[in-house]
Amino acid sequence: MAAGEAPIKQAVKWLEDQLHDNPAADRVKLVDEASRRFDLSPLDEDFLFRHLAERKKTR
Repeated sequence: MAAGEAPIKQAVKWLEDQLHDNPAADRVKLVDEASRRFDLSPLDEDFLFRHLAERKKTR
């Protein structure tokens, strides 16, 4: 991950990588882990849930 990259961007990239490696992964657990790992706000966590919902619709 690039130095200085926004934590939310890092979290999205990390989530995408996790789901690529394990498509059946529990998305709630992944968002929770990403939130802790990247020190995200509750609003950022909500964004990740919306991102995953949209991702699921397009795939």
